[in-house]
Amino acid sequence: MWQPELESGRQPLYERLVVAMARDIRTGELPPGSRLPPQRDLAFRLGVSVGSVTRAYAEAERRGLLSAHVGRGSFVRGRLSSAPDIPTPVRHDGAESALQAPIDLRRNTPPPVPLMDDLRTALATLMARDALEPAVHYIPGAGLPQVRAAGARWLAAQYGLDVDPDALIQCNGGQHGIALVFSSLCAPGSTILCESSTFYGARAAAEHFGLTLHGLPMDEEGILPEAVARAAVETGSRLLFTLPTLHNPTTRTMSDRRRQAIADVARAQDLLILEDDAYYAYSGRPRQIASYAPERTLYLASLSKGVCAGFRLAFLTVPPTVPHERLLRGVRALGYCPPALGALVFNEWVADGRIDAIAQSVQSEAAARWALARATLGDLIAPCGADHSPHAWMPMGALDAERVTGRLLRAGVEITPPDASVVSGDADTGLRVCLGATHSRSELSRALTIIADVVRGGLSDSRDGIL
Repeated sequence: MWQPELESGRQPLYERLVVAMARDIRTGELPPGSRLPPQRDLAFRLGVSVGSVTRAYAEAERRGLLSAHVGRGSFVRGRLSSAPDIPTPVRHDGAESALQAPIDLRRNTPPPVPLMDDLRTALATLMARDALEPAVHYIPGAGLPQVRAAGARWLAAQYGLDVDPDALIQCNGGQHGIALVFSSLCAPGSTILCESSTFYGARAAAEHFGLTLHGLPMDEEGILPEAVARAAVETGSRLLFTLPTLHNPTTRTMSDRRRQAIADVARAQDLLILEDDAYYAYSGRPRQIASYAPERTLYLASLSKGVCAGFRLAFLTVPPTVPHERLLRGVRALGYCPPALGALVFNEWVADGRIDAIAQSVQSEAAARWALARATLGDLIAPCGADHSPHAWMPMGALDAERVTGRLLRAGVEITPPDASVVSGDADTGLRVCLGATHSRSELSRALTIIADVVRGGLSDSRDGIL
């Protein structure tokens, strides 16, 4: 089985894989007609994601190095006298280049809205008050007191949560909050319960800290309470990580009854809960699990999905039963203290009310993009647990999802690799489409049209596809 030697460098992994493929075709290591390994096999042996290998195979086929056949695999087309150069991708603004970069729908970000005027105003106000000094110094590990107070006001207004500022830890984004809880409260080798598919960042954090995610079955509302109870007994896990609102990637949302049931199971099994509510701003404002089990729920709310991703600002609510100092030791170990500049701007936006207008602007744009996705993709996307969502879920079989991912890449659209969120074998399979990732609705519309054409017309095309 072919296993390439990848050169180091600043090029993306998929490009280095194409270079290695071209080199081995040129030298005869990969003779004409030889069959390349299945993408999953090669990804496993290289220790990389299937998505990177999928993109490399698709790009190699586009350049004429490979031919792909459904049910048979990918084959070397012929020997090369020299390796082709890797062209440089360009922006989608009409710039000339040998290769047009694909429309990137991988990043689940809030849809772009104008923020620079609000940012300039906040910075000018801070400078006029000589209040920017903390931005150039270390700050307390839990965050600046005024920022935590603003965070508590923001949570009360936007999330309906009555939180003591002293119970908040300012985090460097939601990912930092997840890493902080996993590393501070779980010993190496511990098991964390979660949905059968989950946020990729949680998978990355668990792997980095030597922890095991144990995926549990879901229904149309999300994780099943009886599965949580059973797994807690079988694994000895003491932590449940869950995304109850507009679950990433499936967009499912727990009912109030389900949230109460999850809280009851956690109390009966003495489980802590890490409730990642990154998408609460897009929801119909359900009651948080934290309101049903406040004594055992660490509640994580982030600005990254509903206000501004670049601030890297989130707030972790710590119940009194969890040792606060243990988490602060984790803060010091992972980064010593959170950054202050974006947090100070957030504080100004809360004080002058701008954050409410910004959040509403994000929601209006998200609603328009969801309507566009519904109109273009129709019943290809699953109903979501709210009026709109920043990401859409297209259910389909695992093999079809991999084929569609490759075809979309060749057609000029890049989406999240289908295996990125999978934790257990019974996970629902499909594709996530991030609606806020493009700079404009027109670019999103082009991408959605390509997706619709590929999915509706491509699965039956026996001349195309990569296994």
